[in-house]
Amino acid sequence: MINQSPLEGIGFRFIETNGIRMRVAEMGTEGPLVVLAHGWPESWYSWRHQIPAIAAAGYRVAAPDMRGYGQTDAPLAVEEYDIEHLTGDMVGLLDAYGEDQAIIIGHDWGALVAWYSVLMYPARFSALVAMSVPYSGRPSRSPLQSWQEHFGENFYYILYHQEPGVAEAEYDADPEALLSRLYLSPDSPRDAPEVSDPHRSAGGLIPRLGAPKELPDWLTREDLDYYLSQFEQAGFRGGINYYRNFHRNWEITEALSNAKITMPVLFIAGEKDLVIAGANTEQLRAGMSRVAEDLRDVVIVPDSGHWIQQERPERTNQALLEFLKEL
Repeated sequence: MINQSPLEGIGFRFIETNGIRMRVAEMGTEGPLVVLAHGWPESWYSWRHQIPAIAAAGYRVAAPDMRGYGQTDAPLAVEEYDIEHLTGDMVGLLDAYGEDQAIIIGHDWGALVAWYSVLMYPARFSALVAMSVPYSGRPSRSPLQSWQEHFGENFYYILYHQEPGVAEAEYDADPEALLSRLYLSPDSPRDAPEVSDPHRSAGGLIPRLGAPKELPDWLTREDLDYYLSQFEQAGFRGGINYYRNFHRNWEITEALSNAKITMPVLFIAGEKDLVIAGANTEQLRAGMSRVAEDLRDVVIVPDSGHWIQQERPERTNQALLEFLKEL
């Protein structure tokens, strides 16, 4: 059990929220509450550069281990990771802090949780920052069905994550192999992947990702070791269960089909983030503006990949603090 924060000035607290016990990294004692929601496969530690910067600007910062991660509880049932539970966790966190409202910032899966939190509980959030994952409205058909039709017998990690028990067994057996291959920049030098056959039957995810020749300059060995300690403790099942709810989430959010977001919104992503698939600022703005009526800015950081707040912390913090200052 790691109960002491590895970073000076950042403390931990445990709260009860939505039927689970959640560990929260926190900094700052007064000012508006800012909630930082991380993605897969990550940790509160993904926000290590943002927590001090936001707290220093006069905010109270709470960065939880999301449901299924680190020292937050990891329920067994897949359906306990659906979007109703995940957004309920965020609202429960506000309740535990005694706050009626908060600003929510999310990256990767945390961005999806943040988008849906403000859609489902608009009175509880005053502003939203989504990083890496845009949202342009509920699709007319289940995304899972679309992916199944598109990829067929070929490997796609989200479909791989649907297979009961399979992906977590692969990742739990060698966390370092997975994380060291994922936590890289777009131009990081890699070995050739062991598996190049596109068919799912040829293997899992790790052998499809070339091993890194070195860690990127934004990730120290100590950083990687901390991440590894969190997954060696919690395992990967909880985080993978988020993916197993794509179809369920689509079903249970039908009432949000025409919902709009009226609060201020900021979007940040790396130019080479595979999630935005090469979309430019204008394309992203057009998509998100269908839902977000007060989209303040779309910040695309050149020569950067998916792990934007770690790869380019200074630029990310600049965008965040400019947005917060204007609220």
